Amino acid sequence: MTRSELLRRLAAAHPHLYKRDIERMVDTVFETIAAALERGQRVELRGFGAFTVHLRRGRRGRNPRTGRVVEVPPRRVPRFKPGKDLRERLNAVPAGGE
Repeated sequence: MTRSELLRRLAAAHPHLYKRDIERMVDTVFETIAAALERGQRVELRGFGAFTVHLRRGRRGRNPRTGRVVEVPPRRVPRFKPGKDLRERLNAVPAGGE
C-alpha cells in the first residue's frame, strides 16, 4: 500500500473529515515516529509492532564493478518487529494472501 492509497482508504472510512486533515494527521504520525527513531528511542504501537534503531557495524565491502575493497562505515538502521496480534493476523490468512 502506498501513502496515497492509505490516504484514500482513510478518507473513505471517515467521510466527515477533510482530506487535508487526514493527510496532516498521517504526516504527523510518520514524522513523530521518525523523530523518535532519530533520537534513538523505541516506538511501540501495541498490537502492531515496535520500531527500533540498530547499529550496523562498519565492514569491508567490495565494489562489484571493479572488485576493489572499500570500507563501509557504521550506520544506524531502523528495524521493525511485528507485535503478537499482527503476527497472529498474518498467520490466520491462508497461503497466497487471499
